[in-house]
Amino acid sequence: MSAQIKTLSREFSPRKHDVIVIGSGPVGVRLVQKLNQLDESISIAVFGDEPWHPYNRVKLSSLLVGEINEDEIYKSMDLSKLNSVRCFYNNRVMEINRYSKEIIDSDGERHSYKKLIIATGSKARIPSIKGIDLNNVYTFRQLDDATRLMGRSVRTKHTVIIGGGLLGIEAARAMQRFNTKVTIIEHSSWLMFNQLDHHSGSFLKHYIESLDIDVRVNESVKKINGEYTVESIDLASGEVIECDTIIVSAGITPNVNLAIDCGLHIGKGIRINDELQTNDINIHAIGECAEHRERTYGLVAPGYEQADVLAHHLHGKHVTYKGTITATNLKVLDYPVFSMGNTGNTERSRESIVFQDSKNEIYRKLTVINGRLRGAVSIGEWENVNRIQQIIAKQKRLWPWHINRFKKTGSLWLEDSNNEISDWPDNTIVCNCTGITKGELFSAKSDGANSVFSLANITGASTVCGGCKPLLAKIANSDIPVESNTGNSKIFIASALSLFLLTMYFLLPGLSYPDSVQLNINYATLWTENLYKQISGYSLLAFGCIISIISARKRIKKLHNFMDYSWWRLLHVITGAVLIIILLAHTGARFGFNLNLYLMLCFIGVLISGSILGITITKEHLLSRKTASSLRNISIWMHVISIWPLPALLGFHIFKTYYF
Repeated sequence: MSAQIKTLSREFSPRKHDVIVIGSGPVGVRLVQKLNQLDESISIAVFGDEPWHPYNRVKLSSLLVGEINEDEIYKSMDLSKLNSVRCFYNNRVMEINRYSKEIIDSDGERHSYKKLIIATGSKARIPSIKGIDLNNVYTFRQLDDATRLMGRSVRTKHTVIIGGGLLGIEAARAMQRFNTKVTIIEHSSWLMFNQLDHHSGSFLKHYIESLDIDVRVNESVKKINGEYTVESIDLASGEVIECDTIIVSAGITPNVNLAIDCGLHIGKGIRINDELQTNDINIHAIGECAEHRERTYGLVAPGYEQADVLAHHLHGKHVTYKGTITATNLKVLDYPVFSMGNTGNTERSRESIVFQDSKNEIYRKLTVINGRLRGAVSIGEWENVNRIQQIIAKQKRLWPWHINRFKKTGSLWLEDSNNEISDWPDNTIVCNCTGITKGELFSAKSDGANSVFSLANITGASTVCGGCKPLLAKIANSDIPVESNTGNSKIFIASALSLFLLTMYFLLPGLSYPDSVQLNINYATLWTENLYKQISGYSLLAFGCIISIISARKRIKKLHNFMDYSWWRLLHVITGAVLIIILLAHTGARFGFNLNLYLMLCFIGVLISGSILGITITKEHLLSRKTASSLRNISIWMHVISIWPLPALLGFHIFKTYYF
């Protein structure tokens, strides 16, 4: 029958599309929405093999437990209203023909593509256990599963969950809804083995057991007993547990059958490069079915990041995907759990820094490798989680005072006195470069801007210097860490060098005139000969004009797209360091008297405040928001106050020099 469908399908011309997306899950939908937002003229076809419109799989647990109704899982997933998007639901793709660049669907129709994206996700991994095929054995991955389990939850008396990961724990909570006895069986040493460590896993186990859910770790199911339906299980330890329902939540297996059939390279998943391409340059793969740099991701956040990168790539932008530092930041049965980056014990030069408050059921651990924060895990409330995510993403260095404070208080920073952004007045300016206020940003958020990218795209905030991106991330409740600004390390080095040179200016006496004129190089001529004085003086003036261009860059919109702001700022700081050297050549490190003294003090004030500001900008992640904000404000005002008298003083200085 399948062969007949294929034969008939070839008798007609295929439907033509620019892009075909196989998979209507969250990652596939994200790609379609993003690509359509970038260019509505691109024709896109979306294929999904489930008998439902796209839904949010992340909310299935809330649906199963009864916290939301079914309508909630469809919100923000509707593609039908997008221009140039055709949806083919309940329609499985049967074949990919790479050579004709066509696919054949389950209706026998052919569809041609310019680019094909495979976002088929994954399916529940079914372990090889005798009796696994009995009735009342369920998985929990799709809406079909949730629908069946909702019916079963009313009748079951004892449900066993095989697997102590996030989905297994949430399934346990849902099945307990009607006073059902629930047991979790986890073969590893602790729950959520891939996200937590032994201590945090133990905290979570204790909490779950306090909710009358039985938890067995270091245990596995050897056999499921029953003639037609589940009656009991045999554990590897020899214990027999009577039960009538089993939910298998033992991991996932990428859906790669289509890719195998058409000859794509397969490892753990469909192998892709940094452009998210397979070995066929016209076929891409994203989400749980894809393997990037020998790694597959079982979380939705990396899939979203891949979708965003691929949308821009298909739009013609030169962007690449370098991998994702996975993060888990959620409440497991109302118990806050956070995990990000490296939480293992295999790396050399690794240091684990722990804070524990057993009374309040709080445990926090930082993983430091070669002095840099590479991972964290925590159980219990932690206000600094969003900030910790940014530091891990940037792999920033921790200093001894941060570590000592963490061991004592559980925080790397002093307590912030700032209120939440939501408490700020609407007219508070969040983006100083563009003048965008808190009210404008929250208005954009209420209109659907739920990411840093969309907030920036709609309002223009953070599109100049990017310094307010952490605030945008808070407003958007974004899980994606804010990227590091280009050139931060170079800005820090230049600023620190400038501050050092200026300190020497104050501590060292002015350069003395040489005692003898019989020197091969008479350095005193730099500030005694009129020609050299004029060269260094006008060089100071020229570089001063160059360094002031940055103000025009921030305020003239036409210049915003001319070179990224971070490079302008780096040029500004380096120019400031060069100014100090020219100033030394012009003055011999002397401050002079009267007008010259005032002029030198203004110059030094501008350069010192600029150096402090540069250091603050690049290292503010190591400071509390209050301290960073105070240093920024003080440095900026010192900068402005020192700059204001300079034009008048310079004018008088030049007039005096030529007049006399």
